Amino acid sequence: MKAGKIIPIAGFPVVTTTSPALSRYLLRTVRAGKKATLLFANTNFIVQCRYLLDKLDKEFVTIVNDGVGMDIAAYLFRREAFKENLNGTDFVPQLFSAARTPMRVFMLGGKPEILKKSADHVSQKLNQIVVGSCDGYAGMANSRATLVESINNSQAEVVLVALGNPIQEEWILANRQALNANVVIGVGALFDFWGGYKPRAPRLVQRTRLEWLYRLCLEPRRLLRRYTVDIMTFLILCRKYREGNGQV
Repeated sequence: MKAGKIIPIAGFPVVTTTSPALSRYLLRTVRAGKKATLLFANTNFIVQCRYLLDKLDKEFVTIVNDGVGMDIAAYLFRREAFKENLNGTDFVPQLFSAARTPMRVFMLGGKPEILKKSADHVSQKLNQIVVGSCDGYAGMANSRATLVESINNSQAEVVLVALGNPIQEEWILANRQALNANVVIGVGALFDFWGGYKPRAPRLVQRTRLEWLYRLCLEPRRLLRRYTVDIMTFLILCRKYREGNGQV
């Protein structure tokens, strides 16, 4: 995917692509027995993962755009536009449905009770094979090597990591080389949606690109800083790189 067109956002190499093209790339990776890593970058990602930028700018990592904030930044600071808004909640089911046969999936992250319901959703509703799971709390108390060994022993083709920014990105980068899985995807709050812990915004709200406002209304205490202070930090970072100060 690095061969595709990149729109730099605050120094991050964000690929502009579509869901079908991205699915084809990942499925080709699985069939060829190769490795790929997929991350979804929204404004919070850009701010929280700043210290990981050098490590994220690698050939095996594909970063795609998630959210209206990325669209605004692309237009204001690059005079360009992303082909499609991409997010894990919508894209991962599309990836699974595009596969010719059910995929072997390992799920990492979330609360134990939510993870169980989320795994049931993947196997029963999305018709994939869940070969293992580990919650993001007590389940990760074991050593890193033990967890990686467990994932490798499961022979997972796809690993979904739902630990939130920037913990999931840090974990993926630290362990990607040791993981045998073909595709590793950072999916944020996806398990919360699949497990019924958090509701998706109504379709109309999604289509008008206001899902962020819907989530803010549901969780104002947790998300207020993200959509105020962090947004300002995001715009400052975009301007800094647009003016060439630290441009990659």
